[in-house]
This record gives sequence, structure tokens and C-alpha cells, in this order.
Amino acid sequence: MKTAFNLSCAASVLALSAGLAQAQEIGACLITKTDTNPFFVKMKEGALAGAAENGIALQTFAGKIDGDVESQVAAVETCIASGAKGILITPTDSRALAPLIGQARDAGLLVIALDTPFEPADTADATFATDNFKAGELIGQWAAATMEDPATAKIAMLDLNPSEVSVDYLRNNGFLQGFGIDIKDPTDIGDEDDPRIVGNDVTNGNEEGGRTAMENLLQIDPGINVVYTINEPAAAGAYEALKAVGLQDQATIVSVDGGCPGVQNVADGVIGATSMQFPLLMASLGIEAIKTWAETGAKPENTPGLDFFNTGVELVTDQPVEGIPSITSQEALEKCWG
Repeated sequence: MKTAFNLSCAASVLALSAGLAQAQEIGACLITKTDTNPFFVKMKEGALAGAAENGIALQTFAGKIDGDVESQVAAVETCIASGAKGILITPTDSRALAPLIGQARDAGLLVIALDTPFEPADTADATFATDNFKAGELIGQWAAATMEDPATAKIAMLDLNPSEVSVDYLRNNGFLQGFGIDIKDPTDIGDEDDPRIVGNDVTNGNEEGGRTAMENLLQIDPGINVVYTINEPAAAGAYEALKAVGLQDQATIVSVDGGCPGVQNVADGVIGATSMQFPLLMASLGIEAIKTWAETGAKPENTPGLDFFNTGVELVTDQPVEGIPSITSQEALEKCWG
């Protein structure tokens, strides 16, 4: 015989089950380039926190190294098969993944690029990113302004990988334009004819790659006095290569990221200036956009005049230059991501 107490308990269980089902009904995926680069570690933390706050069941995936297209392909296919409502992805190859992203959108998923735009940008439904060209331009302007005579520059360009994805050529060419060097094809790397450029090499965005690339370029010209790096792990590796041959005081290193270890390297004099990004904001905006899409069908809008939503950038340096807005490393340590 069922009692009122039993009926009440059964109703409570059913209500709890319904609530849990509702909380988990929005599925989403985060696919990053790696799970070792601090930038993507922080992005994952932000996405997981946002998912928990918004009742989203989030699956996370990452490539083994920057450039691991196969792992990202498998992750997208898994997300489509799982019935997810949306995908957040930092594409390791902004061109090669485009056809598969089209399949995901055709299947009804909202696809948002984080940090690295697809080519073309409208391959994804939206992009939440730093203005990567501006990030490069800021460190280029700063590097030129801190030299007594920029005409005497001997520049090492430490890029990402041979694929020349959008984030790579945007930062590279932004730096060159900021420094005052004529860029040719804005989507190409290494086609300039300015004699101040010693050469380009790739780092895979990690410290070991930065060390090796710096060693290679020093063999071409040991007089390198300006070093552009795609990110702060590569910058740390470049510094170690310079230090190993006693040239750490000869060259000024600039970079992009704004992670706490990189900002500390600015404070310690390892990096002269870096452009700070905001991966937590990218991730949280992406999660909110997937929830809105699932509930209302509305897609995020771009920043006016751009083909992406600009999450901002700030120059970090302890050697400020008049006319170039910047914050100090101490100020940046209050804003950086871990």
C-alpha cells in the first residue's frame, strides 16, 4: 500500500531526476591545440567553470602537439556523434579543418573558434579572439621605439609551425608592420625582403621549439638583437638559447600571451614586452553563446567593423614608451591568467 510519504518521496525523486536531465541536456565540446600550453590549460579551466555554472555537460579534447590535426578531426567527429549543441575550438590548422566544421554546422551544432580564426572566418558561426594582428603590432612598435636606431636591427622571427595558420601570420605580420617593415602578402610568412630580418624558424609554440629555433637562427647571424616569438613558452626557450652562449643581454625578446609565467618573465627582464590576451573571457563567452544558441537559436555578433568578437589585448612592459599604451608587469600580474 502506497502511503502519502512514499508518494511524496517518489515525486521528489522524479523532480530531482527531471532537474538533473534538464541540467545536462545541453552538451558541448572544447577542443584545444594542446593540453600543456598554459594558455590552453587556462582556457579549459574557464570553459569547465562556465559549463558548471550554466548547466552544460562539457567534453574536452586536445591535440598531442600544436599541429596535430588528426586528433582535432577525431574530436569534432566525436562531438557530432554525441549530439552536442556546440563546439568551442582553437583550430590547429585553420584551413584543413574547414570542411569538417561545415559538416558540424550542417548537423545543427554551433561552432565557435577561440583565439585562432578559421580561414575564411565565417567557416565558424563566430570567433572570440584577441586581435592577433594588433597584438603583434604593439610589440613591434615597442621594439622599434626602444632601439636607438631601428635601422641596425637584426631580427629573428620565431613562428608557430609550417602550416602558417591565421594566428601565426597575423602576429608575425603585425609585429613586422609595427616595427616598420613592409609586409608583402599579409597571409604569408617569410616573403619579406627587408635585410634586417635574419630569418624565420618554427617553434611549435613550446619552450624546446623556441630554444632550437633560436639556436638555428644564431648560426645564421650571432648578432641578432631583436627576437619576435609567437608565444611566451617559445620566448622562454629563445632566452635559454641566448643565455647558453652569453648573448642574453644582446637581444630584446618580445612575445604574445600575457600568462602569469610570461608576465613574471617581463618582470625578470627575460621578455622586454608581451601582449596580454584573455583566454578565460574567450572560454566563458563561448560557453554562454552555446547556451543561448541551445535555448533561443540566437548566434553571437561580431565586434563592429571586424569579422570576430574582440576580447581585447594589452601591452605589458616595464619600459614604457610614450605614445604606446601599456601596463607594468606588476599591474599585469593582477590580471594575468595562471
